[in-house]
Amino acid sequence: MTASVRSFAKINLGLCIGPRRPDGFHELRTVYQTIALHDVLKVRVGRGSGIEIRCADPRVPTDKSNTCYAMVERAIDALKAKGRVVLEIEKRLPVQGGLGGASGNAVAALLGLEMALKKQLTASERLRIAAEVGSDVPLFLVGGTVLGVGRGENVYPLPDLAPVPIVIATPEIGVSTPKAFADSDALMASENPTELRSTPTGGDPSTGSGQAARRSITYPKLTGVQPSDRMNAFSRKISSWLGSVPLKGGRFSGVPAGGRGRAETLLLDLVRTGIENDFEQVVFPQYPALRDVKCALERAGAVYASLSGSGSALYGLFRTKAGAEKAAVRLRKEGIPAQATVTLTRSHYWREFLVSGF
Repeated sequence: MTASVRSFAKINLGLCIGPRRPDGFHELRTVYQTIALHDVLKVRVGRGSGIEIRCADPRVPTDKSNTCYAMVERAIDALKAKGRVVLEIEKRLPVQGGLGGASGNAVAALLGLEMALKKQLTASERLRIAAEVGSDVPLFLVGGTVLGVGRGENVYPLPDLAPVPIVIATPEIGVSTPKAFADSDALMASENPTELRSTPTGGDPSTGSGQAARRSITYPKLTGVQPSDRMNAFSRKISSWLGSVPLKGGRFSGVPAGGRGRAETLLLDLVRTGIENDFEQVVFPQYPALRDVKCALERAGAVYASLSGSGSALYGLFRTKAGAEKAAVRLRKEGIPAQATVTLTRSHYWREFLVSGF
């Protein structure tokens, strides 16, 4: 009753932050993209009860604060299963780097648990539990290129695009997601004072995994939840891009509109619409070294570079695998931890998910 699964990472192709909602979360618009970098989880179910998490990386919590714990606890109950669950996490992804490592681990734990128990939840039940656990958790139940709305938990599959070479840079800088949201609120208040009141409130649950922040932070209070002009503009760009993607037999063909080169240009066309990561506006002034890494990616040949989530990881998209590998070497020579990888299609994501099973 043991299963081993890969827990893939994600990047954000644009991320638009809206005003804070009455429930304390922020309204978001983003396009998630899974990539080939991953952790490995082993899930074992034996006699007894309880949940045990093991990880050699001291930065990974092994108690109830681990996202995997919340996922397994809910899944055990929903599956009406019994037994002691032991999760072993082989950590290869950076911790709190904006690549969705904890959220991907949670979904890997869920699917590994199902395989170990030889039981399955329905797709809707999986998504419900995932949304309860964290805002960016549900995307890992879809894979590939995924539109995220609401607080990021409402996910919709976008065209399954051909792989694109990519370089992930992981500078050793810690970025607080709650503080980044707070700084975004302050910036929004200064730019759009009529949208926000100055009345302070308590903590905000908008963190990287969507969990409630475990610290006291002051935020301005919302007067409404209407999408901002920036959010509407982001949505229009995505809609315009989708309208240019050709269909074949009622499905996305994967062939560029107008015969513009190879299929992978569709992903490059998406970022050329001008979508941006709003976190860069508040994170880069606080951490100028991260802006320098973005510039280094661009100098190394990236056709598009961006912060992923609230950081601190950044990525660059490249036209060729050789170009990405050369850029990764160049960044490492400059003292920037970096590695070349590739974006994952939805079909590849699911084909490579299982390491071993029953």
